Amino acid sequence: MPAPISLDTIRSLPKVLLHDHLDGGLRPATVIELADTIGWSLPSTDVGELSAWFTAGASTKDLSKYLATFEHTLAVMQHEDAIRRVAREAVEDLVADGVVYAEIRFAPELHQDQGLSLQEIVEAVADGVRTAERDAAAAGTPITVNLILCAMRTGDRSLEIATFTERVRFTEPKVVAFDLAGAETGFPPSMHAEALAHARTHLLNLTIHASEPPDLELISDALAHGAHRIGHGVRLQSGMLLTPNGQAILGQLARYVMDHQIHLEMAPTCHVHVGAVESIEAHPIARFLRLGFNVGINTDNRLMSDVTVSGEYHVVATTHELSWAEVEQLVVNGLRSSFAPREQRERLVNDVVRPAFAAVSS
Repeated sequence: MPAPISLDTIRSLPKVLLHDHLDGGLRPATVIELADTIGWSLPSTDVGELSAWFTAGASTKDLSKYLATFEHTLAVMQHEDAIRRVAREAVEDLVADGVVYAEIRFAPELHQDQGLSLQEIVEAVADGVRTAERDAAAAGTPITVNLILCAMRTGDRSLEIATFTERVRFTEPKVVAFDLAGAETGFPPSMHAEALAHARTHLLNLTIHASEPPDLELISDALAHGAHRIGHGVRLQSGMLLTPNGQAILGQLARYVMDHQIHLEMAPTCHVHVGAVESIEAHPIARFLRLGFNVGINTDNRLMSDVTVSGEYHVVATTHELSWAEVEQLVVNGLRSSFAPREQRERLVNDVVRPAFAAVSS
């Protein structure tokens, strides 16, 4: 008999995470301690109250208000020791949640208020990640974590960050991709065409956020500028028509994404919080999965949305009555769409994921 799809069982299984922001995943207690160290004023110094404050700000269904909560996490991440600690703790939390491969992203330009160089910031993050990786391996719970560097699409440093990403990957192999992040409406990828052209010319992996209005136009623009994956992509649902008998007629963009198996880095709870969908029940991830789209489950910002990787898998699986085979497919989709070397991806799929899911689904 297959095991029930419980939160504990999902937590025990190997999972993948491709879309998780470093400055959106701090422990509330860490925010309080670091803020006290630098004299930064927070909405509350009670762990429970502060956690609730972040989630309340995220659940406004307004992306600009959601993003405003990052003022406090970024304020405490302006020194190397703090950045190193946040990176280490992020990986520790993922290990405890059963994640075996993750890609964590951050915008180095947002951590320079106290004069740190881009290189120093990346080195601090990588050092924190490696410390946690070594500890996890010693404890018999190995994890591999790589890094994605973001440029802020509301700023004017995208070419600089793309050029830096292209250079730093040779000295810091944990850097595996380039991204455009931040507010999207009014800031399409085409505004950063020079940076994205540089990334393509130098064979950088590209994932680009596309989750806001004007819906299909942002996704199409991201693909036109070379995105290998789409951050979120939930609004692709407006590019298909569901018939009364449950069949789907795909528009040109949805057909392209399907046929080319462009991976959609979906973060269901976040999509509810920013107003992209009304509820988890209304989220299209299960429909996309069953139609054959290449979709995966992510957290986006674990602190702001008060989520874990296992929790997101569990709520989607139980709400949409996924089978174990479908849950496994979500994990495999993520691994095979990651920016890790192909042989590493396949090893994790065949030696780690498949055996673990076979044990609970048989």
